[in-house]
Amino acid sequence: MTVDAFLLVTIYLLVQLLANRLISSSKIGRFKWLSFSGGVAVSYVFVYILPSMHREQEDFPGDMGLTMESEMYVLGLGGLLIFYGVHKAAERASRNHSQGEGQFFWIQMIFFTMYNMLVSYIVFASSIEGARALFYGTAVGLHFMAVSHDLWREDSKRYESVGRFMLAAGIFGGWLIGVFAPLPEQVLAIVFAFISGAMILNVLKKELPSEENAHFKTFLLGSLGYTFLTLSLKYFFDW
Repeated sequence: MTVDAFLLVTIYLLVQLLANRLISSSKIGRFKWLSFSGGVAVSYVFVYILPSMHREQEDFPGDMGLTMESEMYVLGLGGLLIFYGVHKAAERASRNHSQGEGQFFWIQMIFFTMYNMLVSYIVFASSIEGARALFYGTAVGLHFMAVSHDLWREDSKRYESVGRFMLAAGIFGGWLIGVFAPLPEQVLAIVFAFISGAMILNVLKKELPSEENAHFKTFLLGSLGYTFLTLSLKYFFDW
């Protein structure tokens, strides 16, 4: 276990447990926080996730009987569709039952706990280490914060009492597996593609600020700033 992995998981856990207090107590303001986070997340999808999926596709072994040359993208689509389908099914259940809102919240919490675990696993099982891991990991931390705040807005009482601890447990579980029991590279590539599709959905659905909540200048700052830094680091240091 490296020092940067321990530092990163500690930051993730603190963000997950204290996200809403950080956002609400910040002088920056909630809308600016979320707009900046959304900008970074959108940039992260286009300048890191999609190129990484392309590289994984190129490295994906052809001796497994899969010759479509688009397996990673199909798996990513599968992740997006599954998470979207679960969300719509839970939403429908909430409308059809007297306790629907509570059921909808807990179904979401279970799936986002799994989501956090898989995202955390990908971060800590990858070969990226040091300052590079901390840089890309920052975008993931902001993503965790934005998703947490969205779930908190849906049911703040349940989220504060139980939900945030479930999500933190997912992050901790992913860290344990990624650091102490990493899966083979082929499995890692499959998990990465699947969860990337789910992350793209969550970024567009939960982090892209709505018109009434958006602070466009801050969103633009997060998006263009993170893009510029990422491209500069790739160009000068081959990140």
